[in-house]
Amino acid sequence: MRRLLRSPGLSLGLFGGWLLLNESLDVGHLLLATVLAVVVPLLAAPLRPTPGRLRRLPVLARLILRVGVEVVRSALDVARGVLRARATPPRGAFVVVPLDLRDAHGLAALAIITAVIPGTVWSELAPDRSALLLHVFDLADEEGFVAQFKAAYELPLKEIFE
Repeated sequence: MRRLLRSPGLSLGLFGGWLLLNESLDVGHLLLATVLAVVVPLLAAPLRPTPGRLRRLPVLARLILRVGVEVVRSALDVARGVLRARATPPRGAFVVVPLDLRDAHGLAALAIITAVIPGTVWSELAPDRSALLLHVFDLADEEGFVAQFKAAYELPLKEIFE
């Protein structure tokens, strides 16, 4: 049964969604909903990534807390930068961050963290995953930023996923 229903939640959602959209419990719709519920998850199975293993949950909890604090702090910094932009314009710059993290799940988490923090934009990942290009809203010290970024985000993610 597990081989037939690879993803029971997805199958149930497809089955119910089809019936709700068609507003019908006719035999034809029940049969078509059943076929969709079985076939679509089987066809989509190769597209699903392998699940990642989380290690060191206390490190994960500290990382989540750190990101939350950083979101608030960065939002205030960006707001200040916008308000004082006429007097002293922000020093936006692209920064290359060399990466030691290679795990796909860890890199995805790093991308999410970077996207959530105001003032940083994930611009490009090197094809060999060795470097990351970020745009920073207001950059005073490139080396300090890279060291802080690696220590605050990359190192904990490396501990969690690798």
